[in-house]
Amino acid sequence: MSIEDSLEAELQPFLESNLILEIVGPLKSGKEATVFACRANPAHGAHWLAAKVYRPNEHRTFRNDAEYQEGRWARENRVKRAFVAKSRFGREVQAAAWIDHEWGMLKSLHRAGISVPRPRSRSGNAIVMEFLGDDGSPAPMLYAAPLTPEEAQGALDAVLADVERMLARNVVHGDLSAYNVLWWRGRPRIIDLPQAVDPRLNPNGEALFARDVENVCRALERRGARSDPAKIVADLWTRFREGRL
Repeated sequence: MSIEDSLEAELQPFLESNLILEIVGPLKSGKEATVFACRANPAHGAHWLAAKVYRPNEHRTFRNDAEYQEGRWARENRVKRAFVAKSRFGREVQAAAWIDHEWGMLKSLHRAGISVPRPRSRSGNAIVMEFLGDDGSPAPMLYAAPLTPEEAQGALDAVLADVERMLARNVVHGDLSAYNVLWWRGRPRIIDLPQAVDPRLNPNGEALFARDVENVCRALERRGARSDPAKIVADLWTRFREGRL
């Protein structure tokens, strides 16, 4: 069985439950996961859904994972020791942590009104969520969206508003860029959240937050938006530390 076939097999529970009717094909494939376009059962309120399937441990490459995991198991010493030692149990924890964390982030942020895909279901190594796009065609990533300068400014303002609302809920995306924000129906939608951190617990939180803001500002400045990322970071981080967000 090929790796793609094994990933599609992870979607069998959603086919059996009749949430999805057909796996149409992959939309995006990365080192950790592949996202599939799926034809949905209209009885569940959608014609299309996206299914993100994480690769098996032996086919997965974690990028600087420790940077994001710090502080995640502050009260679970056994888990922390296993993760640091990279034992078999530690690798299993590492693998499960990304899936569990993204599912939890999607649920909590969507519930809070943040512009992320609506989560629909979770099983094993797969998450089914809202499909951002029309008729099976995915919405473009922000870096490739055909934006006027006015739209670029509006997109930047909207992303920064969500970044602020996330920070107020003790969440830093940690890997935000114009490659994991989609432009759909005139507004940006933030995706890819497995590495999100709690800046109260993760010592890298401030640096990750600053990088997120810098990445988005610089990308949209090239499309005509105006910003001062250093000032934005200083203002938001000061208000976060002082409990004024």
